[in-house]
Amino acid sequence: MGEGPSSKRIALHAATLGGRRVDYASALNEEQRQVVMHPGGPMLVLAGAGSGKTRTVVYRVARLLEDGVDASSILLLTFTNRAARDMLQRVETLLGRDASRIMGGTFHSVGNRLLRRFGTRLGYADSYGILDREDARDLMAAALAEEVPHAPERRLPGAAALVEVYSYVVNTGRPLPQVLAARFPQFAGETQVIENVFRRYLERKRRANVMDYDDLLLNWLLLLRHQPEVRLLLATRFQHILVDEYQDTNRLQADIVDSMLGGGRNLLVVGDDAQSIYAFRGAEYANILSFPERYPDCTTFRLETNYRSLPPILDLANASIACNEKQFRKTLRPVREGGELPALVAAPTPETQAAFVAQQVLELLDQGVPLPEIAVLYRNHSHSLELEVELTRRNIPYEVRSGLRFFEQRHVKDVLAHLRFVANPRDEVAFTRMARLRPRLGQRLVARIWSALLQGSEPLRALHRLDGRALGLPPAAARSLQQLAELVQRLEALVARPGEMVREVLASGYRDWVRSQFDNAPSRLDDLEQLALFADGYDTLAAFLDEVTLMNELSGEDVTAEPGEREAMTLSTVHQAKGLEWRVVFVVWLAEGRFPTARAEDLEEERRLFYVACTRAKDELYLCYPLICRDRYRLDIITEPSRFVSELPESTYQRWLLEEGAAEEEPAALAPGSYRLPGFLPDPDSN
Repeated sequence: MGEGPSSKRIALHAATLGGRRVDYASALNEEQRQVVMHPGGPMLVLAGAGSGKTRTVVYRVARLLEDGVDASSILLLTFTNRAARDMLQRVETLLGRDASRIMGGTFHSVGNRLLRRFGTRLGYADSYGILDREDARDLMAAALAEEVPHAPERRLPGAAALVEVYSYVVNTGRPLPQVLAARFPQFAGETQVIENVFRRYLERKRRANVMDYDDLLLNWLLLLRHQPEVRLLLATRFQHILVDEYQDTNRLQADIVDSMLGGGRNLLVVGDDAQSIYAFRGAEYANILSFPERYPDCTTFRLETNYRSLPPILDLANASIACNEKQFRKTLRPVREGGELPALVAAPTPETQAAFVAQQVLELLDQGVPLPEIAVLYRNHSHSLELEVELTRRNIPYEVRSGLRFFEQRHVKDVLAHLRFVANPRDEVAFTRMARLRPRLGQRLVARIWSALLQGSEPLRALHRLDGRALGLPPAAARSLQQLAELVQRLEALVARPGEMVREVLASGYRDWVRSQFDNAPSRLDDLEQLALFADGYDTLAAFLDEVTLMNELSGEDVTAEPGEREAMTLSTVHQAKGLEWRVVFVVWLAEGRFPTARAEDLEEERRLFYVACTRAKDELYLCYPLICRDRYRLDIITEPSRFVSELPESTYQRWLLEEGAAEEEPAALAPGSYRLPGFLPDPDSN
């Protein structure tokens, strides 16, 4: 039903008489109720993990509607459209009436709706198109080709990296030289070229009447700053603004919110500074910390009652986050009772760590814990490598929430293509993938080269003898072919050391290629170093590739299902796990240099990441690290436990020390001759 004047009078009358439909006193705890019933003005809600944050926002909206606030004057900003839909559906269920007139959604979706109406003020037709990330990369590539039409003398960032730089500059408001120095130092000397590319990119978007995702925010702010009548109209319309996950907003989003406020200044921001972990995306931790300074008259609320985790898990999490200096102090208090101390598990090696997790998962299954209620969390995706191998060996189903499984990632497959070609010189797929990574070798030229290699019986020798100029290749392509042949020759000399083969590929240009092409280059390079260390455990190239090939039979799918939709445990980076929960959580590779990472610039954010990992667990928490790992020279080095573990009071955990092989379980032996040949196979004894 719509909310006309008569229904508004009825709602106001009901509120006056105290005759609300919702029983707020019994539905909420005291902390939540204070937020829901507060009259208005600037409000900062510090919502600890598992404290019923979403419930509080839902009941706040319901209370506003019951007290006669017009639904169309409420703006609800969330970080996923699904979150907004779920909240508004819950409001409708509570009140038994339509809440669709509330404007709710992500910053980008709300910005799009407003720009559809007011974008003409900025020179856009109301039929403008929206570029997704792939479209944006294509347009950025065209702008780059226009600015640098010939092969540059120096390596420049690729389109994907340029889109990432552009987005970071727009969302944070930081100068391009500063962003390059901090995130892409290898391109710090190319500021002018990159600025020119960005100008061409902007011109192309204008000509095409399109916006990218970042424009939806930037143009929204430009409307508020440069169109006073639009700002007044919006500030008058939206009398109540609610922002979820405020700790994850960037500077641009915070300025939009501040500029949207009307005379009543009814702004409620909800978040947890202890869970601010997205600085790498441009999230501005200072937004939530400085909120009381920007709004001196704000009322601050704390939601500290935790409904998720058992007391020992919260004791450990509270002790950890207390070590941070820059924060709003809070202590999570459990509703649930009982529970065992979290286990601090020291494993002899990374392989033993993986075997322990796998064996523990099997025991949990025997105890009735379903696989979807079990998760393994790690700092970087490369930390899943040994575990993926072990789970596959034991036939334990898993899904990877941090993207593709390890061996199916593009950069891993690129490097492996070099090794596969050396192992099997007739592997056309491997050769094509390897060759296409070299400058000036496009698809048609690579096909011509491959045809020439197949003329002889030994493609490897043919590659070393092949003359690119005689084959009709342009000079630049001929040089690339020669460099490729030289690289393959060096790899042939290393076949007994597959780890060194991986490092040789990296040193021969692929490391620079990753840095220029990918927005998350440091993480991908970490993956490849981990791949090299993993390969060090094999004495032959054939043995290593056999292991990888068998892994690939069971991998290579993106995770599209929601947690728990299929019978599989979860492997995830901590970043991808935020907002989720499981009965049992393993946090692995809690060693210095791994978690926190060796290149961590903000240790307090790293500690917040550890805090987020721990507070995903409801019933059981295992903190794992290897005592020894192998370096690139095949030397065993002693690892230090993460400082986030070392600084914990010993009363907050129980210490487990595994012995080598303690977590191993030999498969049961089968009776000889128990396998029967399928009927469609010919009987070898019949001849």
